[in-house]
Amino acid sequence: MSEAQSKVPAGQALPRALAAWVPFHYGWIVLACLCCAGFARQGLAVATLSIFVEPLTREFGWSRTALSGAVSLGGLLAALVSPLIGPLLDRRGSRLVLCLAILVNTAALLLLSLTPSLLVFYLLFCIARMNWAGPFDLGIYGALNNWFLARRTMASSIATFAQVLGLVVLPLIAQFAISHDGWRAGWIALGAVTLIVGFVPVWLLLVRRPEDMGLQPDAAASAVPQPGATSPAEPAFSRRQAMRTPAFWLLMLYTVTVYPVQAGVSLHQASHMVHRGLDAVTAALIVSSFSFMSMLATIACGFLPRRWPIRFPLALTGLLAAAGTLLMPSIGSAADGYLAAGLFGFGIGGVLTLLPVAWADYFGRTNYGAIRGMALSAQILAQATGPLLSGVLYDLTGDYTVSLQCFAALSALSIFAALAAKQPRIVNGS
Repeated sequence: MSEAQSKVPAGQALPRALAAWVPFHYGWIVLACLCCAGFARQGLAVATLSIFVEPLTREFGWSRTALSGAVSLGGLLAALVSPLIGPLLDRRGSRLVLCLAILVNTAALLLLSLTPSLLVFYLLFCIARMNWAGPFDLGIYGALNNWFLARRTMASSIATFAQVLGLVVLPLIAQFAISHDGWRAGWIALGAVTLIVGFVPVWLLLVRRPEDMGLQPDAAASAVPQPGATSPAEPAFSRRQAMRTPAFWLLMLYTVTVYPVQAGVSLHQASHMVHRGLDAVTAALIVSSFSFMSMLATIACGFLPRRWPIRFPLALTGLLAAAGTLLMPSIGSAADGYLAAGLFGFGIGGVLTLLPVAWADYFGRTNYGAIRGMALSAQILAQATGPLLSGVLYDLTGDYTVSLQCFAALSALSIFAALAAKQPRIVNGS
């Protein structure tokens, strides 16, 4: 056993033994753990909550606005804590952050089955939703970017695909449990999946970074291991250094222009289709095609050549989102709806996959949590403004045309922000 391996934290004997036995880079096992965490994360997604809206309102008489408020408040809490979690992630690693987040969410989901009042529902769901938006995002992509350099885009596409898959499967699990034993059983089922699928592999197999095991990221996996070494071409910005670069603020601008579009259009697209004269079933199928195209986009991003500057694919995702949004006000048939939703879904799938990669490529692994934590706060707040803007403009004008035009303009601005966000000058970690 090497000196570097002897310094692996307690409880990591299994990863050490597994790394010595498997014929491939241990980062792929880490990625599998992150996929499990990302899949289990979706128990608190808006799509999953939507399964509980009808039974909860029927039993307690709560309004839809009251239930939606729990999502917004949880997002606000995440925006407040993300900058604090980032430095913890950099010091202690994703294993601690993700395990705590999974255990808290498991407890919250199980306790939600005992919900007696709206106040208790808010307390539990807001805490869990805060984890969903903050620690999970930072933990998953923090570990991914630590282990992958050459195949970072492919790894991100796989991790994002697993999360989209969870977004498809977990609402079905919740609905199956509700159909058989009521809404309380639905929360219990989600809690069980979160614990078994999410916690167990992360606790047993996740390692903070390859250097902790005497390894290197995948870019140098074939070279002779040099414990503690990083790729010579890899940037290592501190948060303060990153915030002094134009690239930081341009990526931030990209974030706050594209995420209101993602949230605002996604939430109201079914209602818009119906308002344009399509029946509810067709509208639901079109929304499903949006999700399907997002999944295809996550796969497609994995095949992007790493030599391409990531700002160009980011600009393309903004262009696709803008094109889809511009087509939506003129939808007059199912074919129009599928085209608009397809373009929009492919663009948003690309955003979800590529933006975490861009932050790591530009500013490095060393302080990824601290830097990304700042951006994540802006992202969460931007997502909260999208549905609000769409709802307010609908109430004022009677349709979604004006809001969609605003979202198209924001998407267009994201294109220019991405193109202008050139790679900053590399700063060494010394």
